[in-house]
Amino acid sequence: MRNGFRQSMAWLHTWSGLIVGWVLFAVFVTGTASYYRTDITRWMQPELRRTGPVAPDAMARAADLAVAHLQTHAAGARTWFVGLPQPDRPLIDLFWRGRPGTPPNRAMLDPATGAPATLRDTKGGDFLYRFHFELHLPPLWGRWIVGICAMVMLVALVSGIVTHRRILVDFFTLRRDKAAQRNWLDAHNVSGVLALPFHLMITYTGVVTLALMYMPWGVTAAYKGDMPAYFAETGQVTQPRPPAGRPGTLAPVGPMVLDAMARIPEPLERLTIVNPRDANATVVAVFEEPHGLSHEHPQVAFDGTTGAVVEIRSGGLRPAAKTFTTMVGLHEAHFAGPLLRVLFALCGLLGTAMVGTGLVLWTVARLPKGGAVPGFGWRLVQGLNLGAVAGLPAAVAAYLLANRLLPVGLAGRAEAEVGAFFATILALWAAGTVAAFRTPLRPRRVWSAAMALAALLYLAAAAADVLTTRAVWDDPAWFLGFDAVLVALAAALGLIARKVARYAAPGRARRTGPVPVAVPEPGSGAGAEPGAIAVASRLGRA
Repeated sequence: MRNGFRQSMAWLHTWSGLIVGWVLFAVFVTGTASYYRTDITRWMQPELRRTGPVAPDAMARAADLAVAHLQTHAAGARTWFVGLPQPDRPLIDLFWRGRPGTPPNRAMLDPATGAPATLRDTKGGDFLYRFHFELHLPPLWGRWIVGICAMVMLVALVSGIVTHRRILVDFFTLRRDKAAQRNWLDAHNVSGVLALPFHLMITYTGVVTLALMYMPWGVTAAYKGDMPAYFAETGQVTQPRPPAGRPGTLAPVGPMVLDAMARIPEPLERLTIVNPRDANATVVAVFEEPHGLSHEHPQVAFDGTTGAVVEIRSGGLRPAAKTFTTMVGLHEAHFAGPLLRVLFALCGLLGTAMVGTGLVLWTVARLPKGGAVPGFGWRLVQGLNLGAVAGLPAAVAAYLLANRLLPVGLAGRAEAEVGAFFATILALWAAGTVAAFRTPLRPRRVWSAAMALAALLYLAAAAADVLTTRAVWDDPAWFLGFDAVLVALAAALGLIARKVARYAAPGRARRTGPVPVAVPEPGSGAGAEPGAIAVASRLGRA
């Protein structure tokens, strides 16, 4: 043990947090934004017009138009996915894949005519949502990386709790008149302790949502690798029907939609049509989950060729499946109303602050004293910190700004918006790394400039919205409210930039000559190795 159990936990907390901190910061930023995934998508497609509840007849007609389009353009696909029009997204959203391993195909149709919808191409909030757990990598790789980082974060959270012997005192402690390291440590402690139950819940449930990918052996052994059979037996989906191997004609799906809507009181969300040209075709109507913690979707399955009801799945999950779906529901917060969703988002911002201040604290605690030249490792971490902590918020703003500035009819427009996101991160990473390896070292100037840039990008996104799309707003108050949030984020980042630029070390730390520093009790703070606080820089160079 390193000088005792608590000191060992402090060491573990410091290094486990640093190793995965950059990924976790990205996960927290995009995960917090994902609580407003549909709102972000609506803002990024201002041409959409919100409607009231969709009538059953209109829903049935939209389903028939969707199938007609798929029979023409996706005849060879094994499965068709049909997103039906919703009040906040009155479009038909089609998705299919030609063959396994090939890129997916997607189409948006007008629910009244079946013609391609005329609106700007964008990934909207879905990009941030999927980046949250896939990092824009191949799904298997991205989910494994995020899952491993989440597991390490659980280690960091538990070791941080052990390290904080005075956890209640740290909750109320924010010493603004102390040296830089003390300030960052207090900010890290407060942001970590204030939302600690949320941090534990969101990290653990995040791992659980992908548990079957990380630990598939039990299901593989019990069901011989047949995952659909497992989901059907636990009550999460309807029983899959194997293809008959004979051609069949798909019956009109409109009457199936009306039948399903008459049986289930929840709003109808989508259709899944399996083996559409087979004699054993299946049409599954999937409804929104009931209001509650458990993330489960009522479903009605029909024989695709006759339209007869095959199975109704509404509630009745097995205990283990109920526990799993409750964990998923807690993580995604679909049950949350407007006020509770704001609370979740605020807790997500505190998690973002906790990870960000921990990363900065690592470099502040190790800033060389007495004018010594920092080593390669310190400079590298400093550059990576800037690219993550300042780069991710700036990248989200650049993503929104690109949505307003790129031509609406540009080919590959959605990919260009994503390119703006990654270009911003890479630019700040490069700038931070170059600045970290320059002499003389002036980290405060670089951090202040990066935060100011992020603030300007959010202001520019709000201004571009008002100047370029005001004529197509269907609800001006809503769009102005979204822009007000962007302005508030810009103000917060601008305040951080100003504070960093104008920071002055305490007067007693600017004296010449050595300054005696009291060694705190072991384990009195987190985010630094044992003894790091004792050698903290009091020169205000951070």
